[in-house]
Amino acid sequence: MSHILLIVGGGIAAYKSLELIRQLVKAGHEVTPVMTQSAGQFVTPLSVSALAGKKVHEALFDLTAEAEMGHIQLSRVADLVVVAPATADMMAKMAQGRASDLASTLLLATDTPVMIAPAMNVRMWEHPATQRNLATLKADGVTVVGPDEGEMACGEYGPGRMSEPMAILAAIEAALRPVDAPLAGRHVLVTSGPTHEPIDPVRYIANRSSGAQGAAIGAALLRLGARVTFVTGPASAAPPEGATVVAVETAAEMLAAVEAALPADAAIFAAAVADWRVETAQARKIKKQAGALPGLSLAENPDILARVAGMAVGRPGLVVGFAAETDDVIAHATAKRARKGCDWIVANDVSPETGIMGGTENAVTLITEDGAETWPRMAKRAVAERLADRLAAALAAKDGTASGGRI
Repeated sequence: MSHILLIVGGGIAAYKSLELIRQLVKAGHEVTPVMTQSAGQFVTPLSVSALAGKKVHEALFDLTAEAEMGHIQLSRVADLVVVAPATADMMAKMAQGRASDLASTLLLATDTPVMIAPAMNVRMWEHPATQRNLATLKADGVTVVGPDEGEMACGEYGPGRMSEPMAILAAIEAALRPVDAPLAGRHVLVTSGPTHEPIDPVRYIANRSSGAQGAAIGAALLRLGARVTFVTGPASAAPPEGATVVAVETAAEMLAAVEAALPADAAIFAAAVADWRVETAQARKIKKQAGALPGLSLAENPDILARVAGMAVGRPGLVVGFAAETDDVIAHATAKRARKGCDWIVANDVSPETGIMGGTENAVTLITEDGAETWPRMAKRAVAERLADRLAAALAAKDGTASGGRI
């Protein structure tokens, strides 16, 4: 568990700090909150304290706090100091080394890494003074997350919106990740979600896939330090924060995105790619006619897994496929591994009675050249973490063996 000292600045974006605290605590981090005086105009110390489960620090000359933990110690016990939102005034204080209140004093006294999530009006953000301060802070080693572009509370549009809490959480976890993380320096390609193969402008062929398992795998790999390229079809599950996301619709687009993302140390093909597409999609909606059924001529989609697994040059060191089956799961998945030429297959039973497809849990069997290993039913996040751990161990073992051959 990491310790975060969270400084909440005074701006309308302070309301996002409440969700950030909730997500940090949910992820297992300890949060010590500090609020500027103006932050209390937007969110209450009671709300911040309730979510963090800790007392909010507000005043520099709080004698009780000074007796229990002085501001110098408070500034140094955390693993990371995060300022969210970081207002233009706060950034100016930090750049100039001013210590006029508790928050700015903590920032000046700390030797802990600092991260800021700026939030302000677009004109304030683009002002030369703010950009000078930003350059100074970056030169001082401060990590900057955002800001995003969008509509402001004042009605203007442009850069200045504070990044969303999940994006800040991803940046925090990346900053806290040790340089010797199991997958540090590795590039892993992940495909996820369904593909949509158009019949006409309003209809398409697709598989039933939420993309939840693929998103969980991408997040697990990021937590182990990997650089993740996440190629996703039109999924309902949000992609993992921190990954390079490439959104596609069809199998052909997914193949092109996969080839563009290579080389990679490993590739995990969790997408539910449609096996077939309509040979010629109609430019206009096919009209229903009484007593007549339209004839659809189907063509086979490119086999992305087999194509990458069979690459003579540039093949990832570990290629993992998925097999969603409804009967004879292990037999069919074992045959698929041999047919596709991949290293591993993650097989699961997606019969309607299992509730796996589109659900929050999964029950898989990992099939390798050594045989089949059935895992107990567990949350998709747990499946992802177990698979990521196995992948990290396999890549490490590969590095420790003679070159050539497959895992």
